[in-house]
Amino acid sequence: MNISYSWLKQYIDLDLTPEQLADALTSIGLETGGVEEVESIRGGLKGIVIGKVLTCVEHPNSDHLHITTVDLGLGEPVQIVCGAPNVSAGQTVVVATVGTTLYGEGDETFQIKKSKIRGVESFGMICAEDEIGIGKSHDGIIVIDREVAPGTPAAEFYQLCSDHVLEVDLTPNRIDAASHYGVARDIAAWLDCHATHKALVRPSVEAFTVDNPDGKAVNVVVENDKACTRYCGLTIRGVKVAESPKWLQDRLTAIGMRPINNIVDITNYILHAFGQPLHCFDLAKVKGEKIVVRTCTEGTKFTTLDVVERTLNAADLMICNESDPMCIAGVFGGLDSGVTESATSIFLESACFNPTSVRRTARRHGLNTDSSFRFERGVDPNGCLYALKVAALMVKELAGGEICGRPVDIYPSPVAPYPVELSYDEITRLIGIEIPTETVDSILRSLEIEIVGRSEDGRTLSLAVPTYRVDVQRPCDVIEDILRIYGYNNVPMISTVHSSLAYKSLTDSADDLAKTIAEQLTACGFNEILNNSLSAEALYEGLETYPADHCVKLLNPLSQDLNVMRQTLLFGGLESIAHNVNRRLEDLLFYEFGNVYFNNPALQPVADKPLAPFSEGSRLALWLTGANRRGNWTHPAENATVYDLRAYVDNIFARLGITMRELALTPTSDDIFATALSISTRSGKRLGALGIVRPDIARRCDVRQTVFFAELDWKALVDLSVKRNVTYSPLAKTHPVKRDLSLLLDSSVSMADVERTVRESEKHLLCNITLFDVYEGKNLPAGKKSYAISLILQDDEKTLQDKYIDQIMSRIIANLEKKLGAQLR
Repeated sequence: MNISYSWLKQYIDLDLTPEQLADALTSIGLETGGVEEVESIRGGLKGIVIGKVLTCVEHPNSDHLHITTVDLGLGEPVQIVCGAPNVSAGQTVVVATVGTTLYGEGDETFQIKKSKIRGVESFGMICAEDEIGIGKSHDGIIVIDREVAPGTPAAEFYQLCSDHVLEVDLTPNRIDAASHYGVARDIAAWLDCHATHKALVRPSVEAFTVDNPDGKAVNVVVENDKACTRYCGLTIRGVKVAESPKWLQDRLTAIGMRPINNIVDITNYILHAFGQPLHCFDLAKVKGEKIVVRTCTEGTKFTTLDVVERTLNAADLMICNESDPMCIAGVFGGLDSGVTESATSIFLESACFNPTSVRRTARRHGLNTDSSFRFERGVDPNGCLYALKVAALMVKELAGGEICGRPVDIYPSPVAPYPVELSYDEITRLIGIEIPTETVDSILRSLEIEIVGRSEDGRTLSLAVPTYRVDVQRPCDVIEDILRIYGYNNVPMISTVHSSLAYKSLTDSADDLAKTIAEQLTACGFNEILNNSLSAEALYEGLETYPADHCVKLLNPLSQDLNVMRQTLLFGGLESIAHNVNRRLEDLLFYEFGNVYFNNPALQPVADKPLAPFSEGSRLALWLTGANRRGNWTHPAENATVYDLRAYVDNIFARLGITMRELALTPTSDDIFATALSISTRSGKRLGALGIVRPDIARRCDVRQTVFFAELDWKALVDLSVKRNVTYSPLAKTHPVKRDLSLLLDSSVSMADVERTVRESEKHLLCNITLFDVYEGKNLPAGKKSYAISLILQDDEKTLQDKYIDQIMSRIIANLEKKLGAQLR
């Protein structure tokens, strides 16, 4: 939010510099990101001076140009060729000297140079209003109607003064500071505590009167007073819509707003001055001159100011005329709701709408406006009428008109100040130091928190918190406010810390294991990523493993790209891959720890389990794509393969103390993979899957290259790992025995089938099985392939005899022949 320094001084007489003010605001919780100097006219009229035209003759080579000599206070007159029809000798004019930069629209600039125009030298330019930014007229040059000394800087003549804009970053709870007066109120409290008392000046509305009490006023009906807490309005007839005066335009442009006309600019001014959104209706467009605050039928079509047709929800609160909706209450105006230069009678609206209602409507329609920003966080209902009166006085001053009828004020349930009981002892306990009671009382008064009573011992206060502080309704909230004004830096740091030791929980173990695995993967060249838990429902369309109807859907999504909770970490990683590939980083290794969310429609919520259909799980995911090893003069590049992914996964299990003997890897038809293995325990508990992502699935996230992906159930892995005790085993006293087999198998038989059969055949002495050669093709029967495997056998206590080894190998071969139809080659 932008705060104008000069605008702020309208409410409090500051003697702080803009930089000192920024530091003070940051110290009280209104963090100021920067201070920028703003010129009311771009360029500050640098290089532009007042001149006196001494002579003016027609240009010999043109029928519209004139050759002038101009006194610029330099001693010698300057020759300038001018094309304006109204230039003549004796005029006092505005001149841009050689080297001056003039500014056009946007980033357009133009530098004045010494030049020849139709053969005659020219040393400057006599300017029109629009050329130097003080107006929009281009009918002729500026002619000053009084004597001004030649050479006087134009900035001095026009009394230009620069402003400073502070960029204040508001936290969501501080909507009371979303205005210049709100910021002034906070800085006044800080000055009371740390410097000199400065009176806070609130513009008076005592001059407000109704010009024609019996005049025809707009009839207002509020049908939904739950969504509309308070509704104030005023009818003004006979206004003249025109350009705003310069001071008002300067106020708005300083904070980055574009002036439109005097009526609209007044509503924007009140919004940023006091934080109260207003809306102004052209009465000629209000059918029946009647305002009805109500909801509309579900599916009603409504076109907003941005010329977008929207479909209304039955819960959307609307400002309507006697038959049609005109505005989305507190969010956005309709196409015909604005005030243009043709308007002669207007209706000013100042209301307070329910924050929840406004927030849901704004999210439903994907809108975020200055008004909705404030209403969503809580506008003070007791400030509506005051803001309306200030606006009415400004309208009468700048646009004329007559106030007809008394102000409308529909306020069925007035909001009272928030009662809070606060003790000095509680302040000391929470802050850690004792603040003098006089200081506490002074800070409360400066924050406009009224002390309405005290306990008999004087140690407990009964407070009334003003209604604009929607975030201060508990004792701890008041203490926080006291501390931020007193100063966080005024609380000394103690030299000792009192703490208690606690046993490590299972959660701590899970975090430690995650850190261990993260360090292992990072050491292998992986980068950790962290993606949004929200995803697009469209990504799950057509999937059986992660069906779209199992997504946990958001009631009020920010967009259709973030409308469900993710069921898998896959798509977030693919989006990260696409982001990097688009920036020429194609060789990637990613991992992520994250949660996934599911909705099982088959389960129905019951009284003791309202969230029965929903579940949540934790996952560890890995992504490989591109080259796993970059090429150089000693070694060619190697693309990543699914076997590289398998190795990384195996190492994760090994680091967690889970041996491959405890696991079963079987082919799976998971439809996010082109080909994949399912990983489970021998008892059948699924631990995850790994494989090659289907190309069409990858293309859903604009990834065109091959991606290898593994997703593991992290909680299940932690549960397996923490149950294991570290035990000591002495080194084997014997040497391992190696035996090789060359097998002829059907093409449909996988290595997983071979490994499972071999391990079932020998469960005690088999240490490892390795596939070291695969052959298909010439000299083999059709539909056959050859596997060459290596088996490692070892008994830790005794040397294996050849006879015993042969018995084991015979049993293994017999099982391979029986179960897989294998033949020895």
